[in-house]
Amino acid sequence: MRNLIISAALVAASLFGVTAQAAEAPAAPYVELANPVPVAEPGKIEVVELFWYGCPHCYAFEPVINPWVEKLPKDVNFVRIPAMFGGPWDAHGQMFLTLEAMGVEHKVHAAVFEAIQKQHKKLTDKNDMADFLATQGVDKDKFLATFDSFAIKGQIVKARELAKKYEITGVPTMIVNGKYRFDIGSAGGAEQALQLADQLVAKERAATKAAAN
Repeated sequence: MRNLIISAALVAASLFGVTAQAAEAPAAPYVELANPVPVAEPGKIEVVELFWYGCPHCYAFEPVINPWVEKLPKDVNFVRIPAMFGGPWDAHGQMFLTLEAMGVEHKVHAAVFEAIQKQHKKLTDKNDMADFLATQGVDKDKFLATFDSFAIKGQIVKARELAKKYEITGVPTMIVNGKYRFDIGSAGGAEQALQLADQLVAKERAATKAAAN
């Protein structure tokens, strides 16, 4: 009987040890998507940032991610996609897509963020958007015509479909090559998020070279 009790105790201790080790194992800072999403430019490694102009964390990420984007190698394609979860998210997302279609988004991106985050402008009505953007050199009539165009409606559908495929629940979220999803929190900070992006880009680059040989 004593031997049985000791054996049972040893088994329990062994199982507890395995459980403890499993609990102590650090979680991966990213999620690998079960169904990879095709990239916008085949042949390039894609890095996506999903964001919202109304998100203070996205605004705080701007001065960190922008210098990083400027130094990306030629084989990396950076893409911003607006997250559209309804209400002001949709309005701001449509504004971003309109400006992008007009080829002026890069000129006014910082000003729009500043207006919403610091000047507390709502910019959820297209006429208010047009009035503000006119102060930034954007043609008001062209903006309004583009905003309600069939092409922008198609871009809205595409942005929503991508967010769904990426399975995002918040912003800012980054996706590397349609395979790996992570955010600032899971990465451990803004700088760490970009370091993780670099690591995953390197991983994808190595995989591509290995497949070619």
